[in-house]
Amino acid sequence: QTCLEMLKSKLYEKQIFEREEKISKIGGEKKKIEWGSQIRSYVFQPYTLVKDSRTKVETSNAAGVLDGDIDLFVEAYLKEFS
Repeated sequence: QTCLEMLKSKLYEKQIFEREEKISKIGGEKKKIEWGSQIRSYVFQPYTLVKDSRTKVETSNAAGVLDGDIDLFVEAYLKEFS
């Protein structure tokens, strides 16, 4: 009886360890959210500009970007990092 409970406990610990390992592989490296770590900068006054700091792509269509039109940035990222 006691041996069976010990075995169950060990198997449970192993299962938890494997699950946490999978999650850490999927999650990748975590970075702190700090000033200067942003991906895009938005300027609305006195002109409109959206600039992607990773790819150096800029557009003056800030309203379009806010509405979800980010294909320009996605394509530039895929070209640069693939």
